[in-house]
Amino acid sequence: MTPWLPSKSEKGGRSPAHTRYLRRLRLRHWSVWGCRLALVLLFFGGWQISADRGWIDPFLFSSPSRMGEQLLQLLRSGDLIHHVVTTATETVIGFSIGTASGIALATLIWSSPFLSRVLDPFLVVINSMPKVALGPLFIVSMGAGYGSILAMGVAITVIITTLVIHSSFQNVDPDACKLARSFGATRRQLFVKIIFPACIPDMIAALKVNVGLAWVGVIVGEFLVSKAGLGYLIIYGFQVFNLTLVMMSLLIVAVLSTVMYQLVAWLEHRLLRHRHLS
Repeated sequence: MTPWLPSKSEKGGRSPAHTRYLRRLRLRHWSVWGCRLALVLLFFGGWQISADRGWIDPFLFSSPSRMGEQLLQLLRSGDLIHHVVTTATETVIGFSIGTASGIALATLIWSSPFLSRVLDPFLVVINSMPKVALGPLFIVSMGAGYGSILAMGVAITVIITTLVIHSSFQNVDPDACKLARSFGATRRQLFVKIIFPACIPDMIAALKVNVGLAWVGVIVGEFLVSKAGLGYLIIYGFQVFNLTLVMMSLLIVAVLSTVMYQLVAWLEHRLLRHRHLS
Protein backbone atom coordinates (compact mmCIF):
# COMPACT_ATOMS: atom_id res chain seq x y z
CA MET A 1 0.00 0.00 0.00
CA THR A 2 1.22 3.51 -0.75
CA PRO A 3 2.38 5.17 2.48
CA TRP A 4 0.61 8.28 3.71
CA LEU A 5 2.21 11.49 2.52
CA PRO A 6 1.08 14.90 3.79
CA SER A 7 -0.85 17.29 1.58
CA LYS A 8 0.16 20.90 1.10
CA SER A 9 -2.41 22.01 3.66
CA GLU A 10 -0.74 19.80 6.29
CA LYS A 11 2.81 21.08 5.83
CA GLY A 12 2.60 24.23 7.92
CA GLY A 13 4.25 24.53 11.33
CA ARG A 14 6.65 21.60 10.97
CA SER A 15 9.85 21.30 12.95
CA PRO A 16 13.16 20.69 11.12
CA ALA A 17 13.23 17.12 12.43
CA HIS A 18 9.71 16.52 11.15
CA THR A 19 10.67 18.00 7.77
CA ARG A 20 13.66 15.66 7.50
CA TYR A 21 11.49 12.70 8.46
CA LEU A 22 8.92 13.54 5.78
CA ARG A 23 11.71 13.96 3.22
CA ARG A 24 13.06 10.51 4.07
CA LEU A 25 9.53 9.08 3.87
CA ARG A 26 9.01 10.62 0.45
CA LEU A 27 12.42 9.41 -0.73
CA ARG A 28 11.65 5.89 0.43
CA HIS A 29 8.30 6.03 -1.38
CA TRP A 30 9.91 6.95 -4.69
CA SER A 31 12.73 4.46 -4.12
CA VAL A 32 10.16 1.68 -3.82
CA TRP A 33 8.55 2.71 -7.12
CA GLY A 34 11.97 2.98 -8.74
CA CYS A 35 12.86 -0.56 -7.67
CA ARG A 36 9.52 -1.85 -8.97
CA LEU A 37 10.12 -0.22 -12.34
CA ALA A 38 13.66 -1.62 -12.46
CA LEU A 39 12.39 -5.14 -11.74
CA VAL A 40 9.80 -4.87 -14.53
CA LEU A 41 12.40 -3.63 -17.02
CA LEU A 42 14.85 -6.33 -15.93
CA PHE A 43 12.19 -9.01 -16.33
CA PHE A 44 11.14 -7.98 -19.83
CA GLY A 45 14.70 -7.29 -20.90
CA GLY A 46 15.83 -10.72 -19.73
CA TRP A 47 12.82 -12.30 -21.42
CA GLN A 48 13.64 -10.62 -24.76
CA ILE A 49 17.34 -11.50 -24.59
CA SER A 50 16.56 -15.12 -23.67
CA ALA A 51 14.21 -15.45 -26.66
CA ASP A 52 16.65 -13.78 -29.08
CA ARG A 53 19.57 -16.00 -28.03
CA GLY A 54 17.55 -19.22 -27.98
CA TRP A 55 17.76 -19.79 -24.24
CA ILE A 56 13.98 -20.25 -24.26
CA ASP A 57 11.73 -21.39 -27.09
CA PRO A 58 10.11 -18.22 -28.54
CA PHE A 59 7.30 -20.33 -30.00
CA LEU A 60 6.27 -21.51 -26.54
CA PHE A 61 7.12 -18.47 -24.43
CA SER A 62 6.95 -15.72 -27.10
CA SER A 63 8.87 -12.48 -26.42
CA PRO A 64 8.06 -8.86 -25.59
CA SER A 65 8.75 -7.77 -29.17
CA ARG A 66 6.39 -10.41 -30.60
CA MET A 67 3.69 -9.45 -28.09
CA GLY A 68 4.15 -5.81 -29.06
CA GLU A 69 3.61 -6.65 -32.72
CA GLN A 70 0.52 -8.70 -31.85
CA LEU A 71 -0.79 -5.84 -29.71
CA LEU A 72 -0.37 -3.30 -32.51
CA GLN A 73 -2.07 -5.64 -34.98
CA LEU A 74 -5.14 -6.00 -32.75
CA LEU A 75 -5.20 -2.28 -32.03
CA ARG A 76 -5.21 -1.45 -35.74
CA SER A 77 -8.08 -3.85 -36.37
CA GLY A 78 -10.03 -2.45 -33.41
CA ASP A 79 -10.55 -5.92 -31.91
CA LEU A 80 -8.39 -5.40 -28.82
CA ILE A 81 -10.45 -2.55 -27.36
CA HIS A 82 -13.62 -4.60 -27.78
CA HIS A 83 -12.15 -7.62 -25.97
CA VAL A 84 -10.60 -5.54 -23.18
CA VAL A 85 -13.76 -3.53 -22.55
CA THR A 86 -15.86 -6.72 -22.53
CA THR A 87 -13.73 -8.45 -19.90
CA ALA A 88 -13.17 -5.33 -17.80
CA THR A 89 -16.91 -4.57 -17.71
CA GLU A 90 -17.79 -8.13 -16.72
CA THR A 91 -15.12 -8.11 -14.02
CA VAL A 92 -16.16 -4.79 -12.49
CA ILE A 93 -19.83 -5.83 -12.42
CA GLY A 94 -19.05 -9.27 -10.97
CA PHE A 95 -16.65 -7.73 -8.45
CA SER A 96 -19.21 -5.13 -7.35
CA ILE A 97 -22.13 -7.55 -7.08
CA GLY A 98 -20.08 -10.22 -5.31
CA THR A 99 -18.59 -7.82 -2.77
CA ALA A 100 -21.86 -6.00 -2.06
CA SER A 101 -23.77 -9.28 -1.76
CA GLY A 102 -21.12 -10.71 0.56
CA ILE A 103 -21.27 -7.69 2.86
CA ALA A 104 -25.08 -7.74 2.83
CA LEU A 105 -25.17 -11.48 3.60
CA ALA A 106 -22.63 -11.07 6.41
CA THR A 107 -24.75 -8.26 7.86
CA LEU A 108 -27.88 -10.44 7.68
CA ILE A 109 -26.14 -13.33 9.42
CA TRP A 110 -24.70 -11.05 12.12
CA SER A 111 -28.15 -9.59 12.80
CA SER A 112 -29.40 -13.01 13.90
CA PRO A 113 -27.13 -15.08 16.19
CA PHE A 114 -29.42 -18.08 15.61
CA LEU A 115 -29.10 -17.74 11.83
CA SER A 116 -25.35 -17.39 12.22
CA ARG A 117 -25.07 -20.68 14.10
CA VAL A 118 -27.28 -22.45 11.55
CA LEU A 119 -25.50 -21.20 8.40
CA ASP A 120 -21.89 -21.15 9.56
CA PRO A 121 -21.02 -24.78 8.66
CA PHE A 122 -22.83 -24.50 5.32
CA LEU A 123 -20.82 -21.41 4.37
CA VAL A 124 -17.59 -23.22 5.16
CA VAL A 125 -18.62 -26.20 3.02
CA ILE A 126 -19.71 -24.01 0.10
CA ASN A 127 -16.47 -22.04 0.29
CA SER A 128 -14.45 -25.26 0.09
CA MET A 129 -16.17 -26.28 -3.15
CA PRO A 130 -14.28 -25.58 -6.41
CA LYS A 131 -16.30 -22.74 -7.95
CA VAL A 132 -15.04 -23.61 -11.44
CA ALA A 133 -17.08 -26.82 -11.24
CA LEU A 134 -20.24 -24.69 -11.10
CA GLY A 135 -19.60 -23.38 -14.62
CA PRO A 136 -21.61 -26.06 -16.47
CA LEU A 137 -24.49 -25.57 -14.02
CA PHE A 138 -24.54 -21.83 -14.71
CA ILE A 139 -24.47 -22.46 -18.46
CA VAL A 140 -27.42 -24.86 -18.30
CA SER A 141 -29.49 -22.63 -16.00
CA MET A 142 -28.61 -19.19 -17.42
CA GLY A 143 -27.57 -19.94 -20.97
CA ALA A 144 -24.27 -19.48 -22.75
CA GLY A 145 -24.04 -15.71 -22.36
CA TYR A 146 -23.00 -12.87 -20.10
CA GLY A 147 -25.23 -14.15 -17.29
CA SER A 148 -23.11 -17.27 -16.83
CA ILE A 149 -19.88 -15.27 -16.86
CA LEU A 150 -21.17 -12.79 -14.27
CA ALA A 151 -22.50 -15.63 -12.14
CA MET A 152 -19.04 -17.20 -12.12
CA GLY A 153 -17.47 -13.91 -11.06
CA VAL A 154 -20.02 -13.45 -8.29
CA ALA A 155 -19.85 -17.06 -7.07
CA ILE A 156 -16.10 -16.95 -6.63
CA THR A 157 -16.21 -13.75 -4.52
CA VAL A 158 -19.44 -13.70 -2.53
CA ILE A 159 -18.82 -16.57 -0.08
CA ILE A 160 -15.26 -15.60 0.86
CA THR A 161 -16.44 -12.02 1.36
CA THR A 162 -19.26 -13.20 3.61
CA LEU A 163 -16.92 -15.29 5.76
CA VAL A 164 -14.27 -12.57 6.08
CA ILE A 165 -16.71 -9.76 6.90
CA HIS A 166 -18.82 -11.85 9.27
CA SER A 167 -15.69 -12.91 11.15
CA SER A 168 -14.67 -9.26 11.32
CA PHE A 169 -18.07 -8.29 12.73
CA GLN A 170 -17.69 -10.89 15.47
CA ASN A 171 -14.18 -9.78 16.42
CA VAL A 172 -14.96 -6.12 17.09
CA ASP A 173 -13.78 -4.97 20.54
CA PRO A 174 -16.33 -6.51 22.96
CA ASP A 175 -15.64 -3.82 25.59
CA ALA A 176 -16.77 -1.10 23.18
CA CYS A 177 -19.94 -3.09 22.47
CA LYS A 178 -20.64 -3.59 26.19
CA LEU A 179 -20.13 0.12 26.84
CA ALA A 180 -22.59 1.02 24.06
CA ARG A 181 -25.15 -1.43 25.42
CA SER A 182 -24.77 0.00 28.91
CA PHE A 183 -25.86 3.37 27.49
CA GLY A 184 -28.95 1.76 25.97
CA ALA A 185 -27.78 1.31 22.36
CA THR A 186 -30.03 -0.89 20.25
CA ARG A 187 -28.58 -3.66 18.09
CA ARG A 188 -29.06 -1.50 15.00
CA GLN A 189 -27.30 1.46 16.63
CA LEU A 190 -24.52 -0.85 17.77
CA PHE A 191 -23.99 -2.02 14.20
CA VAL A 192 -24.17 1.41 12.56
CA LYS A 193 -22.05 3.31 15.10
CA ILE A 194 -19.48 0.71 16.22
CA ILE A 195 -19.47 -2.61 14.33
CA PHE A 196 -19.58 -1.39 10.74
CA PRO A 197 -17.07 1.50 11.10
CA ALA A 198 -14.61 -0.73 12.96
CA CYS A 199 -14.70 -3.29 10.13
CA ILE A 200 -13.98 -0.90 7.25
CA PRO A 201 -10.27 -1.94 7.11
CA ASP A 202 -11.31 -5.58 6.79
CA MET A 203 -13.79 -4.66 4.07
CA ILE A 204 -10.99 -2.94 2.16
CA ALA A 205 -8.88 -6.08 2.61
CA ALA A 206 -11.77 -8.14 1.22
CA LEU A 207 -11.94 -5.78 -1.77
CA LYS A 208 -8.25 -6.37 -2.47
CA VAL A 209 -8.70 -10.14 -2.35
CA ASN A 210 -11.80 -9.92 -4.55
CA VAL A 211 -9.91 -8.05 -7.27
CA GLY A 212 -7.94 -11.19 -8.09
CA LEU A 213 -10.85 -13.55 -7.52
CA ALA A 214 -13.19 -11.57 -9.78
CA TRP A 215 -10.66 -11.67 -12.64
CA VAL A 216 -10.24 -15.41 -12.16
CA GLY A 217 -13.99 -16.01 -12.18
CA VAL A 218 -14.64 -13.92 -15.29
CA ILE A 219 -11.70 -15.35 -17.25
CA VAL A 220 -12.81 -18.90 -16.41
CA GLY A 221 -16.36 -18.01 -17.43
CA GLU A 222 -15.08 -16.67 -20.74
CA PHE A 223 -13.14 -19.90 -21.23
CA LEU A 224 -16.44 -21.76 -21.16
CA VAL A 225 -18.97 -19.68 -23.07
CA SER A 226 -17.69 -16.32 -24.30
CA LYS A 227 -17.25 -15.19 -27.92
CA ALA A 228 -15.41 -12.04 -26.84
CA GLY A 229 -13.06 -10.97 -24.08
CA LEU A 230 -9.54 -11.72 -22.96
CA GLY A 231 -10.50 -15.23 -21.82
CA TYR A 232 -11.82 -15.91 -25.31
CA LEU A 233 -8.53 -14.64 -26.82
CA ILE A 234 -6.55 -16.98 -24.56
CA ILE A 235 -8.59 -20.01 -25.55
CA TYR A 236 -8.55 -19.02 -29.23
CA GLY A 237 -4.78 -18.55 -29.08
CA PHE A 238 -4.33 -22.08 -27.73
CA GLN A 239 -6.61 -23.51 -30.40
CA VAL A 240 -4.65 -21.97 -33.30
CA PHE A 241 -1.25 -22.39 -31.57
CA ASN A 242 -0.75 -18.62 -31.42
CA LEU A 243 0.95 -18.58 -28.04
CA THR A 244 2.02 -14.96 -28.54
CA LEU A 245 -1.68 -14.05 -28.43
CA VAL A 246 -2.04 -16.09 -25.24
CA MET A 247 0.92 -14.42 -23.52
CA MET A 248 -0.20 -10.97 -24.64
CA SER A 249 -3.70 -11.57 -23.25
CA LEU A 250 -2.29 -12.78 -19.94
CA LEU A 251 -0.10 -9.69 -19.73
CA ILE A 252 -3.09 -7.42 -20.37
CA VAL A 253 -5.03 -9.22 -17.62
CA ALA A 254 -2.10 -8.63 -15.24
CA VAL A 255 -1.96 -4.93 -16.12
CA LEU A 256 -5.72 -4.41 -15.74
CA SER A 257 -5.87 -6.28 -12.44
CA THR A 258 -2.98 -4.15 -11.15
CA VAL A 259 -4.83 -0.97 -12.14
CA MET A 260 -7.95 -2.22 -10.39
CA TYR A 261 -5.95 -3.09 -7.27
CA GLN A 262 -4.39 0.38 -7.22
CA LEU A 263 -7.87 1.92 -7.40
CA VAL A 264 -8.86 -0.09 -4.34
CA ALA A 265 -5.65 1.04 -2.59
CA TRP A 266 -6.53 4.65 -3.44
CA LEU A 267 -10.00 4.10 -1.97
CA GLU A 268 -8.40 2.69 1.16
CA HIS A 269 -6.19 5.76 1.45
CA ARG A 270 -9.20 8.07 1.16
CA LEU A 271 -11.41 6.17 3.60
CA LEU A 272 -8.72 5.51 6.24
CA ARG A 273 -6.87 8.82 5.97
CA HIS A 274 -8.09 9.92 9.40
CA ARG A 275 -6.44 6.85 10.96
CA HIS A 276 -3.05 7.99 9.69
CA LEU A 277 -3.62 11.48 11.02
CA SER A 278 -4.67 10.30 14.47
